[in-house]
Amino acid sequence: MDIVAGMRVFVAAVETGSFSSAATRLGLSPKLTSKYMAALEVRLGTQLLLRTTRRLGLTVAGEQLMLQAPDWLAQLDEMTGTLREARSGLSGTLRVSAPVTYGELLVQPLLRQFRSAHPDLVIDLRLSDRFVDLAAEGIDVAIRIGKLDSSALIARKLHHTGLVMVAAPAYLAARGRPQRLDDLAHHICIRDTSMRGDGAWPLIDAGGLRRIPVTGPFLVNSARMARDLALEGEGIALCPDYLVERDLAAGRLERILPDTSGPLLDIHAVYLGQRRLARRTRAFLDFLVEALPKSVIAA
Repeated sequence: MDIVAGMRVFVAAVETGSFSSAATRLGLSPKLTSKYMAALEVRLGTQLLLRTTRRLGLTVAGEQLMLQAPDWLAQLDEMTGTLREARSGLSGTLRVSAPVTYGELLVQPLLRQFRSAHPDLVIDLRLSDRFVDLAAEGIDVAIRIGKLDSSALIARKLHHTGLVMVAAPAYLAARGRPQRLDDLAHHICIRDTSMRGDGAWPLIDAGGLRRIPVTGPFLVNSARMARDLALEGEGIALCPDYLVERDLAAGRLERILPDTSGPLLDIHAVYLGQRRLARRTRAFLDFLVEALPKSVIAA
């Protein structure tokens, strides 16, 4: 039996909590995954996992192996990758998670640029506005915007972005332009329900941070959809600056209350901290640090 394959199954099963999830991560059939696991236990002469109907548990031997196996596999991957990359550059699969709109507008073009220098890389980009479980889903790097929850993840700050209020010239011509934050109560606002909080807009003016209640007939769970509705003249939207940069420059949207903005939101790359980073992951992180400030307008 290939002991490396058995070790990969073992680590993936522990991190994801099931053989079926491990099989999905590794691209194997559930039957083959179970076969590799059983063969590894026979090879080592001890039981590693406690199989229950709900979740896998670790034996004492399994706990001891899990302390070393992830790092051992990472070192093996790095060693073999170094030999390959000496001839052909970075290779393997790079799995990246990012918020939907930010991923579509900024991360996807950067990944294309990164891969153009490393044509043997396979890019697996997964877009979701939820906080994915990096270990369970086999993610190498996740991009997160806003306050980070405390966790065992290691975070590397990339940049920041801000929230700005915008509206189309047609809407402003029909409804007038707000002159102060309290005027928003008399305007149609497009509410992005994906923002955390009670639905009020967090806005900063000369008096500091305030939460301004807003109303309107459109509630959407997408910053891009809020921007699109604003472009159609349906109301005022509070959007990330990177999303409306081009529309503002082209005059399709206008900034509302330019001296008022939402709080700055930090942008981080996060990754698992209990193992060695593959060279492709380290290289991608370094690339992001260099490239993102050129792509985000909130400098």
